[in-house]
Amino acid sequence: MVLSSTLLIVVAGCMVGPDYKRPEATTMPAAFTGATNVVTTDAGTTNGWKVAQPQAQISKGSWWEVFGDTELNRLEDRASTANQQLKVSVARFAEARAQMDVARAGLFPNISVSGSFVRQRSSANAPSTITGNALGTTATFNDFNVPLSLGYELDIWGRVRRNVESARAQVQASADDLETIKLMIQAEVAVDYFTLRALDAQKAVLNSSIEVFTKSLQLTRNLRAAGAVSDLDVAQAQTVLKTTEAQLPSVVLQRAQFEHALAVLVGQPASAFRVPEYALSSSPPFIPSGLTSELLERRPDISAAERRMAAANASIGVAKAAFFPTVQLNGLAGFESLNAGALFNWSSRLWAVGPSITLPLFEGGRLRAGLRLAKASYDEMVASYRQSVLSAFAEVEDNLAAQTLLANQYAVQSEALVAARKQLEIVNNQYRDGLITYLEVATAESTALNVEFAAAALRGQQLVATVTLVKALGGGWQATPPP
Repeated sequence: MVLSSTLLIVVAGCMVGPDYKRPEATTMPAAFTGATNVVTTDAGTTNGWKVAQPQAQISKGSWWEVFGDTELNRLEDRASTANQQLKVSVARFAEARAQMDVARAGLFPNISVSGSFVRQRSSANAPSTITGNALGTTATFNDFNVPLSLGYELDIWGRVRRNVESARAQVQASADDLETIKLMIQAEVAVDYFTLRALDAQKAVLNSSIEVFTKSLQLTRNLRAAGAVSDLDVAQAQTVLKTTEAQLPSVVLQRAQFEHALAVLVGQPASAFRVPEYALSSSPPFIPSGLTSELLERRPDISAAERRMAAANASIGVAKAAFFPTVQLNGLAGFESLNAGALFNWSSRLWAVGPSITLPLFEGGRLRAGLRLAKASYDEMVASYRQSVLSAFAEVEDNLAAQTLLANQYAVQSEALVAARKQLEIVNNQYRDGLITYLEVATAESTALNVEFAAAALRGQQLVATVTLVKALGGGWQATPPP
């Protein structure tokens, strides 16, 4: 009993191939720099690669609620239940789990039962197992057979366990892929929504300007009828109006395209989907300074890349185990009889049991090539993992820079808008008093329109940059997201 227990412990503990150790990710600064901070190479950075601790399983919460937009909340909820791309990812996750169950089945014995009936005739010239001569007689008989077969591979070298280890890591990677798709869809809904709202704001600017320019044209025509201005003033006023009207179809088309994109994201036909139209009113939420670099550990794509490294590492063990003997325990028990009536009699019983060992002697280099393939795949996964981390840092820094620079640009643009409106008010008064020609009015109107149009676009860009920052950070900048 002690000997058999010791043997089982030795067999269970013997696994060829390297045990997985998570490799270092990248040089990890203490915090992200943003656009205005100076990057130093001393205390803020470690000297070398850091072992990351992927935490994609941490709940991201409903991060979009930070924008305080009920329509966006409604669209996000619909996308989470009806998006077809998300359903594809859910199905792939189910496939990966089934693959793991297939691999895990190798840890257990295979037991099967079968039944057969054969009516056969023996040959008179068949050799006798006793004399070696021909039997000289023939016979026709039935053969009823009901065997119970058992097969079990002793996983001495850990081939099956490494295979299960690889499959389990692939399942975890597939789960992270699912979270990546979720985050991508959520971010895409928010990006398309805020872009649509910015277009609504630009459309409102155009409609308001068209209304003002129409009144201005009518005023100029009245002045022309009274002989106070020339036909040139009328033509200039009409040019400003028509140029503004010509911009409206382009904005309407872009809005329709983003509305259709949202329809696809929420799983609705584009022809039956509508987003109520109103100008952009949301402001970018406050983002604290000094975001820690550990936030990137919540990114599901980085976690998925790390899990694929683990799967590739386990595959090296599977490839190494192929060089060693395969020990199989085989068993057979059942009944065999010449007639069906006596098939299940005790005297009809049969059994056989014994091990089989298979040792590869010559494979034409196939096993060595398989081991090289497994090692190369692991190196590929390590490089892909590190590239994912480096790309993630770049994405976060890009979007942090966008937060600072777009905010500065919007502030300056707002000041320019105030000045442009003041200029337009002054030239309108001067024009009514006959002090200037309509050219100055037309120039001021175009300037005010362009500045206000650009300000609306900038506000949308700010919100989009905030969304992409959330996506780059793996679901927000809070250290502990709300449940």
